[in-house]
Amino acid sequence: MDIGVIGGGSWGTALSKLLADKGNDVHLWVHEPELVPKINELHENTTYLPDIKLPPNLKATNDMAEAVGGREMILSVPPSHVLRSVLEQARDHIPEGVPIVSATKGIENDTLMLISDIFEDVLAPRFHPFLCYLSGPSFAKEVAEQKPTAVTIASYNHQLAVRVQKVFSNGFFRAYTSNDVIGVEIGGALKNVIAIASGAVSGMELGLNASAGMITRGLHEITRLAVRKGANPLTLTGLAGMGDLVLTCTGGLSRNRTVGFKLGQGMTIDEILDEMNMVAEGVKTSKSVYDLSRQMEVEMPISEQVYQVLYEGKEPKQAVADLMARDLKPELGGWM
Repeated sequence: MDIGVIGGGSWGTALSKLLADKGNDVHLWVHEPELVPKINELHENTTYLPDIKLPPNLKATNDMAEAVGGREMILSVPPSHVLRSVLEQARDHIPEGVPIVSATKGIENDTLMLISDIFEDVLAPRFHPFLCYLSGPSFAKEVAEQKPTAVTIASYNHQLAVRVQKVFSNGFFRAYTSNDVIGVEIGGALKNVIAIASGAVSGMELGLNASAGMITRGLHEITRLAVRKGANPLTLTGLAGMGDLVLTCTGGLSRNRTVGFKLGQGMTIDEILDEMNMVAEGVKTSKSVYDLSRQMEVEMPISEQVYQVLYEGKEPKQAVADLMARDLKPELGGWM
């Protein structure tokens, strides 16, 4: 296939490499002009995926029309906070009737829209039947290194999901299909917020008991919001829910866990972000989740504490103390 990819960060580059390694011609739109010659001549994304050799049939460009015009499939991977503006640049060049796959995770701050909502808001209705969403436990570096990975492809169009499943799957990358777009989207977005909390617990050296409790109760509140939004709760027990949550909360390659870990060690959020060159989606998503949970009247205590630490200057130790001091209640209350 002839595939256009929007977004040359670590995840966009890793997925581009995956598709190119399967023999597809991949045209990658990158925001940074200096990355174009590095990818095309050195065959390496030195900024976002260093030390990974990229195949020659993966070509980078700064020209959106060149990247997506006339392609047989579009893969969209910008950070969530710029997705709308990037899609607005791309929409006039996207061919009609081709699969459009999103691998972005997050919730828009101002509108509180899921990624799928943003796509349907920006793109004309004739594009909507061709939309699908890729999520699941998948560090970019490990995918680029061809380590075994399993993900979920969600779409309201089952035939489209099966078609895209086959495009991505190979001997080390296995895709499953789902028709629960909302559940897959909520799981992919909120796990980043819980990962900040989990990282903070580790940074404060509060022990493995605390880490396990944080992950488990984090999954519960993710499920609570997802079900309120109309998702199937079983989706959150799968790859896009528990799978992605465990990876992001425990893996050393997790940017969101790293943010939390450094918060737990006493650094401020401004200090942490100043030394990062890649986006930690959970920082912005935590504000969206806080606002959305209040709007929908869904109790999400861990997410609320993460918001207060990031945006109101609350001390992580006090956040943990406040979580432990909450009123006692049944474990499964709230959504069952």
